[in-house]
Amino acid sequence: MSLTPAPDELLPVGVIGLGDIAQKAYLPVLTALPGLDLRLMTRDRAKLDRIGDAHRIAPEHRQTDLGALIDSGIRAAFVHAATDQHVPIVEQLLTAGVDVYVDKPLDYTLDGSRRLVDLADRTGRSLMVGFNRRYAPGYVQAKERPRDLIVLQKNREGLPEAPRPMIFDDFIHVVDVLRFLVPGEIEHVDVRSRVRDGLVEHVVLTLAGEGFTALGIMNRVSGSTEEILQVSGGDSKREVHNLADVIDHRGQPTLRRRGDWVPVARQRGIEQVVVSFLDAVRAGKTLDAHDALRTHELCELIVERLESA
Repeated sequence: MSLTPAPDELLPVGVIGLGDIAQKAYLPVLTALPGLDLRLMTRDRAKLDRIGDAHRIAPEHRQTDLGALIDSGIRAAFVHAATDQHVPIVEQLLTAGVDVYVDKPLDYTLDGSRRLVDLADRTGRSLMVGFNRRYAPGYVQAKERPRDLIVLQKNREGLPEAPRPMIFDDFIHVVDVLRFLVPGEIEHVDVRSRVRDGLVEHVVLTLAGEGFTALGIMNRVSGSTEEILQVSGGDSKREVHNLADVIDHRGQPTLRRRGDWVPVARQRGIEQVVVSFLDAVRAGKTLDAHDALRTHELCELIVERLESA
């Protein structure tokens, strides 16, 4: 993937929330990109200085207050704060005229998610949700294949959980990838599950339309942490294991492994989604989150069915 060359003027970008996802996935990408003037924000001063020192962020570009970060002149922001803080943080950013990239989900409630999408529309600012798997090479290439039947499993070991956080924090990736890959309009939705003592042990989502069926499976007591995508049709099948290894089946299977030097952030689509967002900011192109909102709407339907079960 070629990165857009840096313009003469540095783009001031804020990073809000410096937890694991910011440290492991986003800061390594952002600090390696040309043309950015990064500013960090978290309320934890010790963490702020430790991470700021590690990434050579100037002390004057480290803030513990969101208002001060906005006043520093940022044009765009990456929001990696806790989900229950997304609505107030993103609202303040959009109202101040800042384009926003925010981790999924927008909010644990559909009302909160709609509120942010509506505000982005009213302010004319970009709002992008971090569905990085839409940019992962293995999944992008799967979309080029026949897709009469799509099966995506994302399993965990010993991790049953209450319906809302499980669906909106984790299963939302499965929902969004299926929506990304289905080759036509979804006409049928079915949800099956096992819920014990208020905790979801497994859930199976079926999306179907003319000529296709898509299955999303999550087993939280599977004994394994894995993610396996299968797309098939036209007498061929492709599998993608853990977003890395690709197996094509047409008679004999052939295996293509991720290159030894391919960064994990590129394999998982993090690098590509970051560049896509920043390119839009630089070009003055407004990104809307209406399609991402439809994924949230489907997740809300799943939660309702699980809670009624």
